[in-house]
Amino acid sequence: MGLQSCSLKISPFSILSRIPITFVPLSRHFNYRRPPPLIARALSSAAPAPSPDENKVVKGPQWKAAIDFKWIRDNKEAVAANIKNRKSNANLDLVIQLYDKLLNVQKEVERLRAERNIIANKMKGKLEPSERQKFIEEGKNLKEGLVTLEEDLLKLTDELQQEAQCVPNMTHPDVPAGGEDCSVVGKPREFSFSIKDHVQLGKDLDLFDFDAAAEVSGSKFYYLKNEAVMLEMGLVNWAVSEVMKKGFTPLTTPEIVRSSVVEKCGFQPRGTNTQVYSIEGTDQCLIGTAEIPVGGIHMDSILAESSLPLKYVAFSHCFRTEAGAAGAATRGLYRVHQFSKVEMFILCRPEESDSFHKELIEIEEDLFLSLGLHFKTIDMATEDLGAPAYRKFDIEAWMPGLGRYGEV
Repeated sequence: MGLQSCSLKISPFSILSRIPITFVPLSRHFNYRRPPPLIARALSSAAPAPSPDENKVVKGPQWKAAIDFKWIRDNKEAVAANIKNRKSNANLDLVIQLYDKLLNVQKEVERLRAERNIIANKMKGKLEPSERQKFIEEGKNLKEGLVTLEEDLLKLTDELQQEAQCVPNMTHPDVPAGGEDCSVVGKPREFSFSIKDHVQLGKDLDLFDFDAAAEVSGSKFYYLKNEAVMLEMGLVNWAVSEVMKKGFTPLTTPEIVRSSVVEKCGFQPRGTNTQVYSIEGTDQCLIGTAEIPVGGIHMDSILAESSLPLKYVAFSHCFRTEAGAAGAATRGLYRVHQFSKVEMFILCRPEESDSFHKELIEIEEDLFLSLGLHFKTIDMATEDLGAPAYRKFDIEAWMPGLGRYGEV
């Protein structure tokens, strides 16, 4: 099952300046993920039954991806090159080492189980008391050995999952290698008059209040005021209406999801420098994008091929920690902790992924052209791809107040 998504962030002031479904990881903004040669070939697992105690803290991996460890080991050089190109900190050697160790322990477990079965069969017949006692002792020793090895196997399985889920997806062959400079092309727009940034415009027009929001919620939050409120509502309604004309089904989504679903979408909600807000004492998170609840809407389902493609356009509020974001480029309404977004999402057959991905890009470009924005479409280079992404496009508009292009 091919999954694609793209998103249209609607914060108005960024503008002023299956077939069984294989549930695969997603990333934000034109993220594209498809089957082999991928490392995780099938990432769905049975949805956990609700706990009697919904507030119970869940530790360790919430789910287990069906990762093709043998493929990783057999294609070590290609995977290592991809990790390097993606500037990932994944430890490939440790993954392979843990996998080999896991295989050895599995073999030993199977050997001991076979010996135990042989002894059990022998004890079914007529035996001298001394001989039976001998088999009982051997069976007891084998059982104790198996308990230890099976515990080791469980620990190894969890450790291998944690390490392997850090390995980035393989990359589309057309993706440029390198950093941001390799992604960005285009000529900045010039103006014949003095430019005000969106912070100054907002102050002059009384469009938002950062100070009150900082007192109420903390830094990087805001109140929209006056025409800004109507502008945001108008943009959301217009964007959803325009995309619906293309055959997309509108959705509003839950804005709190289980952390296991976040992980299945390729994010690490409790990892270092995560962008995900986790709800303390629960297994739930605030969503950073509607991709996550839309991605989960059909998980563990079987869809008729005739029902494909499924096209959704979803509105949600989004919440991100923006870990590491700082400096002049993030002032005002850029890189905030909460914003509104309209998301396009398509489930389709793998062989149709390229054409539908192109359709998503064209729709978003048409929307920005309709708004009269000066923008460019970027085929993101390897170092800027998130770990789950196979390919990703961003659309960036020229922001005179920042003196650079910025994601919209």
